Amino acid sequence: MKACNFASLDPVQRTRNIAALRNASRADRSLWKEFRNDPEAIASEAEQAFSLLNDQDVEAEEQRWQIPKGPTEIERVVRGRRVQHFFWASVLASYEFQCALSGISIVDLLNASHIIPWSVDVQRRADPTNGICLNTLYDRAFDRGFITFDEAFRVVISPCLRMTSPDSMHQELLVDIEGRKLEFPSRFGPDQAALTYHREHIFRSTA
Repeated sequence: MKACNFASLDPVQRTRNIAALRNASRADRSLWKEFRNDPEAIASEAEQAFSLLNDQDVEAEEQRWQIPKGPTEIERVVRGRRVQHFFWASVLASYEFQCALSGISIVDLLNASHIIPWSVDVQRRADPTNGICLNTLYDRAFDRGFITFDEAFRVVISPCLRMTSPDSMHQELLVDIEGRKLEFPSRFGPDQAALTYHREHIFRSTA
């Protein structure tokens, strides 16, 4: 119920019947505002707190991942890993651990695909609305610009995929998905501005 207070602050979720407590507190509102303004920082703090809550030895975990020796490098790598895990968990949970295009629900075959790439916008690295849950094939195709989504969240495929005579697997898994509508998540739906960026800067619009 407490967690639902945050959902009640999300404009997208307000239209739904949310079983929240009577009133979101000032602290809830403040945290929600911080998350919307800087999700990368909140994600790092949340993952650190979660690790400590579960009595994990953070120092030993850092050593296991062979963190670089310099203090600046250590902070950057650890923070980045925490943010990546927060983003992955948030996006997959939003899509109920199913690929938005194929429906595959084998977690080991799912990725949280950044719409605006990790390297482009620091502020959106942990933003779940900058992510889509896709299986590994569609994640790679999306990341490399072979597929994108239009304003109605339908698949658009690159002319690069239109081979003269594609084999049956190529045809079925890539060409034939054009026009398929993305299964919308229960929360944190993909941001239209991010998708516009993907269409204009990542998508291969020419062969």
